[in-house]
Amino acid sequence: MARIVTFKGAPLALIGKPVKVGGRAFDFKLIAQDLKVVKLSDFSDKIKVINFFPSLDTPVCDLQVKEFNQKAVGLSSQVVVIGVSKDLPFAQARFCSANEIKNEIVLSDYRFNSFGLNYGFLIKELNLLARGTIIIDQRQRIRYIQVVDEITHSVNFNEVFSALTDLSKV
Repeated sequence: MARIVTFKGAPLALIGKPVKVGGRAFDFKLIAQDLKVVKLSDFSDKIKVINFFPSLDTPVCDLQVKEFNQKAVGLSSQVVVIGVSKDLPFAQARFCSANEIKNEIVLSDYRFNSFGLNYGFLIKELNLLARGTIIIDQRQRIRYIQVVDEITHSVNFNEVFSALTDLSKV
């Protein structure tokens, strides 16, 4: 059965391998703003908060990246916040520069669809990522997943950071 999100009420199918809390995180390849390949395994010794979204050129995505960037300031050095979209690296670099995004690493899935397909967050009809957050611990276990049902809505930041706080107590 296909997993569904909506865009302004219209159903959209998520494709790829769905992941579950407690499952092993799959490696992926993303493109950095300098066009270098970055993999999940590059952050293996960190707790990874992966903030994924359709496009920086929308108000909700803009807010999402800025909020994660702001909240990342107070996090432990053991935590890395990674933003992922299918925006081109050039657009991501321009956005990050204009908005002083320095506490979140914003990467692109445009080239490989590696994150979207390996985690089941790729929207079939739009070839964009769904909106949500996933937290992966240092042992590469998925500890938290939030996928927003209606992609025009924001993630629940309080829930994400509560899950992160709970993880850091373990």
